Amino acid sequence: DLAAQFLRLTLPNGATLKWERHTEFTRYSLVEPLDGAPDAAPALDPAWFAGLPGRTIAAIHLELWVAPIDDPQAAIAQARRWFGHDDIVASLVGGGHSCAVTDFRLQDDGFERMLVLAPEGTSERRAGRVSARLLELETYRLMALRGLPVAKSLAPFIGEAERALAGITASLESPSESDQALLDRLVTLAVGVERATAEHMYRFSATRAYRDLVRERIAELREKPIPGTQTISEFMQRRLSPAIATVESTAVRLASLSQRVERAGALLRTRVDIAREQQNQSLLAKLAEGQALQLRLQRTVEGLSIAAISYYVVSLVLYGAKGGKAAGWLHVEPELLAGVAVPLAIWGVWRLTRKARRH
Repeated sequence: DLAAQFLRLTLPNGATLKWERHTEFTRYSLVEPLDGAPDAAPALDPAWFAGLPGRTIAAIHLELWVAPIDDPQAAIAQARRWFGHDDIVASLVGGGHSCAVTDFRLQDDGFERMLVLAPEGTSERRAGRVSARLLELETYRLMALRGLPVAKSLAPFIGEAERALAGITASLESPSESDQALLDRLVTLAVGVERATAEHMYRFSATRAYRDLVRERIAELREKPIPGTQTISEFMQRRLSPAIATVESTAVRLASLSQRVERAGALLRTRVDIAREQQNQSLLAKLAEGQALQLRLQRTVEGLSIAAISYYVVSLVLYGAKGGKAAGWLHVEPELLAGVAVPLAIWGVWRLTRKARRH
Protein backbone atom coordinates (compact mmCIF):
# COMPACT_ATOMS: atom_id res chain seq x y z
CA ASP A 1 0.00 0.00 0.00
CA LEU A 2 3.01 2.32 0.20
CA ALA A 3 3.48 2.73 -3.55
CA ALA A 4 2.33 6.36 -3.44
CA GLN A 5 3.80 9.29 -1.51
CA PHE A 6 1.08 9.58 1.15
CA LEU A 7 -1.13 7.26 3.15
CA ARG A 8 -3.68 7.96 5.91
CA LEU A 9 -4.99 5.26 8.23
CA THR A 10 -7.77 5.59 10.80
CA LEU A 11 -7.16 3.51 13.91
CA PRO A 12 -9.99 1.86 15.92
CA ASN A 13 -9.81 4.46 18.72
CA GLY A 14 -10.33 7.30 16.24
CA ALA A 15 -6.65 8.29 16.02
CA THR A 16 -5.09 8.97 12.63
CA LEU A 17 -1.73 7.66 11.41
CA LYS A 18 -0.24 9.48 8.42
CA TRP A 19 2.69 8.27 6.34
CA GLU A 20 4.50 10.71 4.00
CA ARG A 21 7.41 10.00 1.68
CA HIS A 22 9.73 12.99 1.16
CA THR A 23 12.89 13.30 -0.91
CA GLU A 24 15.28 12.23 1.84
CA PHE A 25 13.09 11.02 4.67
CA THR A 26 9.79 9.42 5.56
CA ARG A 27 7.51 10.98 8.15
CA TYR A 28 5.02 9.20 10.40
CA SER A 29 2.45 11.35 12.19
CA LEU A 30 0.11 10.00 14.84
CA VAL A 31 -2.75 12.38 15.64
CA GLU A 32 -5.09 11.47 18.48
CA PRO A 33 -7.38 13.36 20.91
CA LEU A 34 -6.19 13.79 24.48
CA ASP A 35 -9.74 13.90 25.88
CA GLY A 36 -8.58 16.27 28.58
CA ALA A 37 -5.89 13.91 29.82
CA PRO A 38 -2.38 15.27 29.07
CA ASP A 39 0.44 12.73 28.94
CA ALA A 40 -2.06 9.95 28.22
CA ALA A 41 -0.67 6.76 26.75
CA PRO A 42 -0.46 6.98 22.92
CA ALA A 43 -2.58 4.78 20.69
CA LEU A 44 0.53 3.07 19.36
CA ASP A 45 3.26 1.55 21.48
CA PRO A 46 6.45 3.66 21.26
CA ALA A 47 8.27 0.40 20.54
CA TRP A 48 6.38 0.30 17.23
CA PHE A 49 7.97 3.61 16.21
CA ALA A 50 11.37 2.36 17.39
CA GLY A 51 11.00 -0.65 15.10
CA LEU A 52 10.48 1.39 11.95
CA PRO A 53 13.13 0.90 9.26
CA GLY A 54 15.82 3.50 8.78
CA ARG A 55 17.43 5.97 11.14
CA THR A 56 15.42 8.40 13.25
CA ILE A 57 16.15 12.04 12.47
CA ALA A 58 13.40 13.74 14.45
CA ALA A 59 10.99 12.38 17.07
CA ILE A 60 8.58 14.96 18.47
CA HIS A 61 5.74 14.71 20.94
CA LEU A 62 3.47 17.73 20.45
CA GLU A 63 0.41 18.39 22.59
CA LEU A 64 -2.29 20.98 21.95
CA TRP A 65 -4.12 22.28 25.01
CA VAL A 66 -7.15 24.50 25.13
CA ALA A 67 -6.15 27.30 27.49
CA PRO A 68 -6.55 31.08 27.64
CA ILE A 69 -3.51 33.07 26.57
CA ASP A 70 -4.71 36.50 27.60
CA ASP A 71 -2.05 36.33 30.30
CA PRO A 72 1.05 34.94 28.51
CA GLN A 73 3.02 34.70 31.76
CA ALA A 74 0.38 32.45 33.31
CA ALA A 75 0.40 30.29 30.18
CA ILE A 76 4.19 30.06 30.34
CA ALA A 77 4.01 29.06 34.01
CA GLN A 78 1.59 26.28 33.09
CA ALA A 79 3.91 25.11 30.32
CA ARG A 80 6.92 25.10 32.64
CA ARG A 81 5.12 22.71 34.98
CA TRP A 82 4.56 20.33 32.05
CA PHE A 83 8.19 20.51 30.87
CA GLY A 84 9.47 20.22 34.42
CA HIS A 85 12.02 23.05 34.17
CA ASP A 86 12.27 26.76 33.39
CA ASP A 87 14.64 26.63 30.39
CA ILE A 88 12.04 26.85 27.64
CA VAL A 89 11.56 28.69 24.35
CA ALA A 90 8.17 30.27 23.81
CA SER A 91 6.37 32.89 21.74
CA LEU A 92 2.93 33.94 20.62
CA VAL A 93 2.25 32.62 17.13
CA GLY A 94 -0.35 33.32 14.50
CA GLY A 95 -0.16 37.02 15.23
CA GLY A 96 -0.84 36.40 18.92
CA HIS A 97 -3.64 33.84 18.55
CA SER A 98 -1.79 30.88 20.10
CA CYS A 99 1.25 30.20 22.27
CA ALA A 100 3.98 27.73 21.24
CA VAL A 101 6.40 26.38 23.86
CA THR A 102 9.32 23.95 23.52
CA ASP A 103 12.72 23.27 25.02
CA PHE A 104 14.41 21.52 22.03
CA ARG A 105 15.59 18.73 24.34
CA LEU A 106 15.38 14.98 24.01
CA GLN A 107 13.46 13.26 26.80
CA ASP A 108 14.22 9.84 28.21
CA ASP A 109 11.91 8.23 25.65
CA GLY A 110 13.90 9.79 22.77
CA PHE A 111 11.23 12.35 21.86
CA GLU A 112 11.30 16.12 21.97
CA ARG A 113 8.39 17.94 23.54
CA MET A 114 6.34 20.76 22.12
CA LEU A 115 3.26 22.41 23.57
CA VAL A 116 0.68 24.62 21.85
CA LEU A 117 -1.80 26.60 23.95
CA ALA A 118 -4.83 27.80 22.04
CA PRO A 119 -7.98 29.55 23.31
CA GLU A 120 -11.40 28.01 23.30
CA GLY A 121 -13.05 27.99 19.89
CA THR A 122 -9.85 27.47 17.88
CA SER A 123 -10.73 25.55 14.74
CA GLU A 124 -9.08 22.25 13.96
CA ARG A 125 -7.69 23.66 10.74
CA ARG A 126 -5.95 26.51 12.52
CA ALA A 127 -4.63 24.23 15.23
CA GLY A 128 -3.42 21.82 12.55
CA ARG A 129 -1.60 24.58 10.67
CA VAL A 130 0.24 25.76 13.78
CA SER A 131 1.15 22.22 14.80
CA ALA A 132 2.30 21.29 11.29
CA ARG A 133 4.51 24.37 11.05
CA LEU A 134 6.16 23.59 14.38
CA LEU A 135 6.74 19.95 13.48
CA GLU A 136 8.10 20.85 10.03
CA LEU A 137 10.25 23.59 11.53
CA GLU A 138 12.04 21.18 13.85
CA THR A 139 12.26 18.45 11.21
CA TYR A 140 13.81 20.76 8.63
CA ARG A 141 16.17 22.20 11.27
CA LEU A 142 17.52 18.75 12.06
CA MET A 143 17.75 17.85 8.37
CA ALA A 144 19.69 21.07 7.73
CA LEU A 145 22.10 20.13 10.50
CA ARG A 146 22.99 16.90 8.68
CA GLY A 147 25.42 18.93 6.62
CA LEU A 148 27.42 20.02 9.67
CA PRO A 149 29.19 16.66 10.34
CA VAL A 150 30.01 16.44 6.64
CA ALA A 151 31.50 19.94 6.68
CA LYS A 152 33.56 19.14 9.77
CA SER A 153 34.84 15.89 8.27
CA LEU A 154 35.86 17.70 5.08
CA ALA A 155 37.76 20.47 6.86
CA PRO A 156 41.05 18.51 7.26
CA PHE A 157 40.94 17.32 3.65
CA ILE A 158 40.28 20.81 2.29
CA GLY A 159 43.09 22.28 4.40
CA GLU A 160 45.54 19.63 3.22
CA ALA A 161 44.41 20.06 -0.40
CA GLU A 162 44.86 23.84 -0.19
CA ARG A 163 48.41 23.38 1.12
CA ALA A 164 49.17 20.85 -1.62
CA LEU A 165 47.82 23.21 -4.26
CA ALA A 166 49.94 26.05 -2.86
CA GLY A 167 53.01 23.80 -3.15
CA ILE A 168 52.19 22.90 -6.74
CA THR A 169 51.64 26.56 -7.63
CA ALA A 170 54.99 27.48 -6.07
CA SER A 171 56.71 24.70 -8.04
CA LEU A 172 55.32 26.17 -11.26
CA GLU A 173 57.54 29.20 -10.76
CA SER A 174 60.78 27.17 -10.83
CA PRO A 175 61.87 24.69 -13.51
CA SER A 176 63.50 22.39 -10.95
CA GLU A 177 60.59 19.92 -10.96
CA SER A 178 59.62 18.22 -14.17
CA ASP A 179 56.30 18.92 -15.83
CA GLN A 180 55.34 15.24 -15.61
CA ALA A 181 55.83 15.17 -11.83
CA LEU A 182 53.78 18.35 -11.43
CA LEU A 183 51.07 16.92 -13.65
CA ASP A 184 50.90 13.73 -11.60
CA ARG A 185 50.56 15.70 -8.35
CA LEU A 186 47.93 18.00 -9.85
CA VAL A 187 45.90 15.11 -11.28
CA THR A 188 45.92 13.32 -7.92
CA LEU A 189 44.74 16.49 -6.18
CA ALA A 190 42.06 17.18 -8.81
CA VAL A 191 40.69 13.64 -8.51
CA GLY A 192 40.39 13.99 -4.73
CA VAL A 193 38.67 17.37 -4.98
CA GLU A 194 36.23 16.22 -7.65
CA ARG A 195 35.41 13.08 -5.67
CA ALA A 196 34.68 15.15 -2.55
CA THR A 197 32.56 17.52 -4.62
CA ALA A 198 30.57 14.69 -6.19
CA GLU A 199 30.00 12.98 -2.83
CA HIS A 200 29.07 15.97 -0.69
CA MET A 201 27.83 18.84 -2.86
CA TYR A 202 24.29 17.42 -2.81
CA ARG A 203 24.37 17.46 1.00
CA PHE A 204 25.43 21.11 0.99
CA SER A 205 22.72 22.02 -1.51
CA ALA A 206 20.14 20.18 0.59
CA THR A 207 21.31 22.06 3.68
CA ARG A 208 20.66 25.38 1.93
CA ALA A 209 17.23 24.17 0.85
CA TYR A 210 16.28 23.07 4.38
CA ARG A 211 17.58 26.36 5.78
CA ASP A 212 15.25 28.23 3.45
CA LEU A 213 12.35 26.02 4.55
CA VAL A 214 13.14 26.76 8.20
CA ARG A 215 13.08 30.48 7.47
CA GLU A 216 9.77 30.11 5.63
CA ARG A 217 8.18 28.23 8.53
CA ILE A 218 9.43 30.80 11.03
CA ALA A 219 7.95 33.58 8.91
CA GLU A 220 4.64 31.68 8.67
CA LEU A 221 4.45 31.40 12.48
CA ARG A 222 4.19 35.22 12.73
CA GLU A 223 5.77 35.23 16.16
CA LYS A 224 5.33 37.80 18.87
CA PRO A 225 7.78 37.76 21.77
CA ILE A 226 6.79 37.08 25.37
CA PRO A 227 8.76 39.22 27.84
CA GLY A 228 11.45 37.22 29.64
CA THR A 229 11.34 34.29 27.20
CA GLN A 230 13.43 33.56 24.15
CA THR A 231 11.46 33.20 20.92
CA ILE A 232 11.75 30.25 18.54
CA SER A 233 13.25 32.44 15.81
CA GLU A 234 15.91 33.74 18.24
CA PHE A 235 16.79 30.19 19.21
CA MET A 236 17.09 29.22 15.55
CA GLN A 237 19.23 32.24 14.82
CA ARG A 238 21.57 31.40 17.68
CA ARG A 239 21.77 27.63 17.19
CA LEU A 240 21.24 27.09 13.48
CA SER A 241 23.00 30.06 11.89
CA PRO A 242 26.58 29.12 12.99
CA ALA A 243 26.10 25.58 11.70
CA ILE A 244 24.72 26.80 8.38
CA ALA A 245 27.58 29.30 8.12
CA THR A 246 30.07 26.46 8.63
CA VAL A 247 28.42 24.39 5.92
CA GLU A 248 28.27 27.36 3.54
CA SER A 249 31.92 28.17 4.19
CA THR A 250 32.95 24.57 3.51
CA ALA A 251 30.92 24.47 0.28
CA VAL A 252 32.48 27.75 -0.88
CA ARG A 253 35.99 26.53 0.01
CA LEU A 254 35.43 23.27 -1.88
CA ALA A 255 34.09 25.06 -4.97
CA SER A 256 36.91 27.61 -4.82
CA LEU A 257 39.45 24.81 -4.47
CA SER A 258 38.08 23.13 -7.58
CA GLN A 259 38.37 26.38 -9.54
CA ARG A 260 41.93 26.98 -8.28
CA VAL A 261 42.94 23.46 -9.28
CA GLU A 262 41.52 24.15 -12.73
CA ARG A 263 43.51 27.40 -12.97
CA ALA A 264 46.68 25.62 -11.82
CA GLY A 265 46.08 23.05 -14.57
CA ALA A 266 45.75 25.87 -17.10
CA LEU A 267 49.04 27.38 -15.86
CA LEU A 268 50.74 24.00 -16.15
CA ARG A 269 49.42 23.59 -19.69
CA THR A 270 50.77 27.06 -20.52
CA ARG A 271 54.15 26.09 -19.12
CA VAL A 272 54.17 22.89 -21.17
CA ASP A 273 53.12 24.79 -24.30
CA ILE A 274 55.92 27.33 -23.81
CA ALA A 275 58.47 24.54 -23.34
CA ARG A 276 57.14 22.82 -26.46
CA GLU A 277 57.41 26.06 -28.45
CA GLN A 278 61.00 26.48 -27.32
CA GLN A 279 61.77 22.91 -28.38
CA ASN A 280 60.11 23.53 -31.73
CA GLN A 281 62.11 26.71 -32.23
CA SER A 282 65.34 24.88 -31.38
CA LEU A 283 64.41 22.08 -33.75
CA LEU A 284 63.60 24.54 -36.52
CA ALA A 285 66.90 26.34 -35.94
CA LYS A 286 68.80 23.06 -36.23
CA LEU A 287 66.80 22.15 -39.31
CA ALA A 288 67.57 25.52 -40.92
CA GLU A 289 71.26 25.08 -40.09
CA GLY A 290 71.20 21.61 -41.64
CA GLN A 291 69.52 22.98 -44.74
CA ALA A 292 72.16 25.71 -45.03
CA LEU A 293 74.91 23.11 -44.73
CA GLN A 294 73.14 20.96 -47.29
CA LEU A 295 72.91 23.94 -49.67
CA ARG A 296 76.61 24.68 -49.26
CA LEU A 297 77.43 21.05 -49.87
CA GLN A 298 75.20 21.03 -52.92
CA ARG A 299 76.95 24.10 -54.31
CA THR A 300 80.31 22.52 -53.66
CA VAL A 301 79.22 19.38 -55.47
CA GLU A 302 77.89 21.49 -58.33
CA GLY A 303 81.27 23.23 -58.63
CA LEU A 304 83.08 19.92 -58.64
CA SER A 305 80.57 18.58 -61.15
CA ILE A 306 81.18 21.55 -63.47
CA ALA A 307 84.94 20.96 -63.29
CA ALA A 308 84.57 17.22 -63.88
CA ILE A 309 82.16 17.61 -66.79
CA SER A 310 84.30 20.35 -68.35
CA TYR A 311 87.35 18.08 -68.04
CA TYR A 312 85.57 15.30 -69.90
CA VAL A 313 84.35 17.71 -72.59
CA VAL A 314 87.88 19.10 -73.12
CA SER A 315 89.25 15.54 -73.18
CA LEU A 316 86.76 14.63 -75.91
CA VAL A 317 87.77 17.73 -77.89
CA LEU A 318 91.46 16.81 -77.47
CA TYR A 319 91.00 13.22 -78.55
CA GLY A 320 88.80 14.29 -81.46
CA ALA A 321 91.41 16.83 -82.61
CA LYS A 322 94.16 14.21 -82.41
CA GLY A 323 92.09 11.82 -84.49
CA GLY A 324 91.29 14.53 -87.04
CA LYS A 325 94.97 15.48 -87.36
CA ALA A 326 96.01 11.85 -87.77
CA ALA A 327 93.41 11.44 -90.51
CA GLY A 328 94.57 14.63 -92.22
CA TRP A 329 91.38 16.41 -91.70
CA LEU A 330 92.69 18.93 -89.18
CA HIS A 331 95.86 21.03 -89.52
CA VAL A 332 95.76 22.64 -86.04
CA GLU A 333 97.61 21.35 -83.05
CA PRO A 334 95.18 19.33 -80.88
CA GLU A 335 96.58 20.82 -77.63
CA LEU A 336 95.90 24.32 -78.93
CA LEU A 337 92.35 23.41 -79.86
CA ALA A 338 91.84 21.79 -76.45
CA GLY A 339 93.19 24.89 -74.70
CA VAL A 340 90.79 27.11 -76.62
CA ALA A 341 87.89 24.73 -75.75
CA VAL A 342 88.60 24.86 -71.97
CA PRO A 343 86.85 28.21 -71.19
CA LEU A 344 84.08 27.46 -73.67
CA ALA A 345 83.43 24.06 -72.06
CA ILE A 346 83.42 25.50 -68.53
CA TRP A 347 81.02 28.29 -69.53
CA GLY A 348 78.70 25.91 -71.39
CA VAL A 349 78.55 23.39 -68.51
CA TRP A 350 77.97 26.20 -65.99
CA ARG A 351 75.07 27.53 -68.08
CA LEU A 352 73.47 24.11 -68.40
CA THR A 353 73.85 23.44 -64.64
CA ARG A 354 72.35 26.81 -63.74
CA LYS A 355 69.45 26.28 -66.10
CA ALA A 356 68.74 22.84 -64.62
CA ARG A 357 68.86 24.19 -61.04
CA ARG A 358 66.51 27.07 -61.97
CA HIS A 359 64.11 24.63 -63.61
